[in-house]
Amino acid sequence: MRAALLLLMALQTVAPQRTGHLFPPENLGLLESPDRAAWQKPDQIMDALGIADGSKVADIGPGAGWFTIQLARRVGPNGVIYAEDIQRQMLEAIRRRVSREGLQNVQTVMGTAAEPNLPKGALDAILMVDVYGELEQPVTFLRNLALALKPNGRIGIVNYKPGQGGPGPSSNANEGIRVDSTVVEADAPAAGLRVVARENLPFQYLLVLGK
Repeated sequence: MRAALLLLMALQTVAPQRTGHLFPPENLGLLESPDRAAWQKPDQIMDALGIADGSKVADIGPGAGWFTIQLARRVGPNGVIYAEDIQRQMLEAIRRRVSREGLQNVQTVMGTAAEPNLPKGALDAILMVDVYGELEQPVTFLRNLALALKPNGRIGIVNYKPGQGGPGPSSNANEGIRVDSTVVEADAPAAGLRVVARENLPFQYLLVLGK
């Protein structure tokens, strides 16, 4: 998930990929990093997904809402951000933050491990940042995300590069967070998706998927 989260998880028990391990809501304060914008490159990510004024976008597993706020400001009052999570406490935290920021264009959505419960055929883009390794049913989840896209919509998947340094966990700890891009690329066709773009970030990669 977020930089400080990864530092915390690096100290915890080693977990295999796709365990469905979820970040505890009581540690949400760890998800913010004062230098995050410098290495996360939010504008580069949003540009790659074609997110603009008026876009309808889903933020999957938004944590404390750092990227949710970036997205909400980018799409403006004519756009909509769906902050989707499977933990009610996370969504409550998002609602509090959105209220503090005075934003009116964010809706929270309670999903499940397999079903994000997003509006069908309505979204211009969907973003998942450091979430893929938490998915219990990645292909099913991707397939259901695809159903929420408009015909030319895009899914952006951001993960830490295996073995790389930076704010993420060490290469031998919590490998589920450092999901190799080849894993996502192998799952995509089974979900009816294809890779349309790849971009490198300082410590992460971005895969852009389309139908």
